[in-house]
Amino acid sequence: MNVLFLSPHYPAEMQQYTRGLAEVGARVFGVGDTPAAHLPPSVKYHLSDYLQVPRILDEDDVIRRVHNWVRGREIDRVLANWEVLVMTAARLRERFGVPGMSVDTVRGFRDKQLMKERVKAAGLRVPKSRRVRTADEAREAAEEIGYPLILKPIAGAGSADTYRVDDDQELSQVLAAMGHVQEASCEEFIEGEEFTFDTVCVDGEPVYMNVAQYLPPPLIARSQESVSPIIITVRDLSQPKLAGGIELGKNVLKALNMGDGFTHMEWFLTSKGEAVFGEIGCRPGGAHLVDQMNYTNDVDLFREWARASCWKDCRASPKRKYNTAIIFKRAKGQGRITAHEGVREFMARYGDHVVENTLLPVGAHRRNWKQTLVSDGFIILRHPDWEVTRQMAQAAAEGITLYAQ
Repeated sequence: MNVLFLSPHYPAEMQQYTRGLAEVGARVFGVGDTPAAHLPPSVKYHLSDYLQVPRILDEDDVIRRVHNWVRGREIDRVLANWEVLVMTAARLRERFGVPGMSVDTVRGFRDKQLMKERVKAAGLRVPKSRRVRTADEAREAAEEIGYPLILKPIAGAGSADTYRVDDDQELSQVLAAMGHVQEASCEEFIEGEEFTFDTVCVDGEPVYMNVAQYLPPPLIARSQESVSPIIITVRDLSQPKLAGGIELGKNVLKALNMGDGFTHMEWFLTSKGEAVFGEIGCRPGGAHLVDQMNYTNDVDLFREWARASCWKDCRASPKRKYNTAIIFKRAKGQGRITAHEGVREFMARYGDHVVENTLLPVGAHRRNWKQTLVSDGFIILRHPDWEVTRQMAQAAAEGITLYAQ
């Protein structure tokens, strides 16, 4: 099995997928824009060959160079787990005649307006929305949809450049801030709890499923620096509260003609109990969500994704043992980390349940919290009981403080 894997070392979690591919028996041919000499040793170890390209995001150039590089070699799969490269992978599959999702199918996962149109056509509940390219189109859409509304890039990832807009004045301010965005989705604001629906699929059928809850909702977490965002995977997927979202997610996979691999969907649960579609990507969730899922089931989904993508098989245990929480911390102040407060007390009380602590050490430079959810580090903890997990996560969010200057 010869697998062409785009960007095998960046973002950092891609190194784990490269490992997973090698461990299930694939010969991994990596393509990236980092010189081979600068690749981490663990990545080099799992690669059979590597092509350096000038710019990994220059789609046409990458396709041309890869075509010349693999000439005479048989390629069985072309894979990418970084959102910005899933379309490049689809185009390469069509170029080489390799099995996998087509360009049209992947477009349904990348273009948020087309995505909603296809999901809506399947009879599923989606927010009202319109594609907008100009300020005038945005104002027309706002008049049609009504406030409050959400503006976000058509092909964005996560919550970047995503805004809630409550009136005409805010719309003008947001349009000015989004001047660099060529296309946006203007859509109805849905009030409710926010969850994920994550899967590893074989032929569009989930062979592994996960649900996680955002606390608070991502839009708040992305807009208020003082918040310590929390994401908790849910141990018990059989509870009635989640049934509508899980059913919605399975139907969305069918509506978008999902093939093999990871999906990451976000959905809303309204106060009336209605499950409403948010958006979906044909790639894994970021910000260490796959690590959380691994801790939830005691599995290795980096490897099981590879097994599903290569061999249409998955050996992940379906037994969910824990609710797993990740708590992202943001330091107060700017510059270098100068002190931690509350960590020792937290670890003394809850340390038996902590599985990772990556808080930036004293002396490290703060990260830009607007550019990465990981911010200034995180704590991952787990417990079989949901409420205990939530309380521990809240204790970390409220009781631990990092300072910088």
